[in-house]
Amino acid sequence: MKNPVIFTDLDGTLLDHSTYSFDRALPALTLVRARGIPLVICSSKTRKEIEWYRKKLDNRHPFSTENGGGIFIPAGYFDPLEPPAGLTLTSEAGYSRISLGAPYRTLRRIVEELRNEGFEITGFGDMSTAEVAAVTGLSEESAAVARERDFDEPFLFDADESATGKLREAVRDKGFNLTQGRFFHLLGDNDKGKAVAVLAGLYRRKHGTITTIALGDGLNDQPMLERVDCPILVKRPDGVHDPRILVHGLVRAEGIGPDGWNRALLELLG
Repeated sequence: MKNPVIFTDLDGTLLDHSTYSFDRALPALTLVRARGIPLVICSSKTRKEIEWYRKKLDNRHPFSTENGGGIFIPAGYFDPLEPPAGLTLTSEAGYSRISLGAPYRTLRRIVEELRNEGFEITGFGDMSTAEVAAVTGLSEESAAVARERDFDEPFLFDADESATGKLREAVRDKGFNLTQGRFFHLLGDNDKGKAVAVLAGLYRRKHGTITTIALGDGLNDQPMLERVDCPILVKRPDGVHDPRILVHGLVRAEGIGPDGWNRALLELLG
């Protein structure tokens, strides 16, 4: 396998669904670090949330936030760094940022429009920090950071499949997108797959031939899994793989969350 690059989801994949721990993935993480393989986090989490986990992981690679809304590349990582055609680089807190998503204020306006049309949705922007902590299982400190969003609005919508279909149609009619992880997410014209494509292009420019690997657990990971050479799906907390994920060449790892992450990478990387 030549020049592997790993793209990974966090919640329910590298991180345990309930404890947010990556301890069960430590053997594979140690191997990845020892071999100098880039580990690129692609999560629905915000920049500050991902930075906290990058520090714990001693990870210094690029990452993608809020379901592909933003790409953050540490200064000097790709030198020289030339933005892909049609995209713009901005500097932010030691990173070069590429923005793919719609501004958060625009997403909040769409949430209000949808509510006025009869959809009973409750976004993170409608909740207090304590309420976000309650629905996520995060501490209040972590929940406060989770509410500092730029490109993605997670929300609750308790409805049947028919009502969800109508919501998807209403969102599409407004020119926006909907995806699902642990929560529903309102997005602009972005997803994890588009962010992976941009980053993979930058790695190819740097290294030539690369082998791309991605690991996820849910529907919002499908665009990412579709864009890589080795797509890997880990089991959900109920012990089954998400049946909605249909990707050519998909490897269904044995193990829930970080346990499946660990097993799959140890086997793949040998």
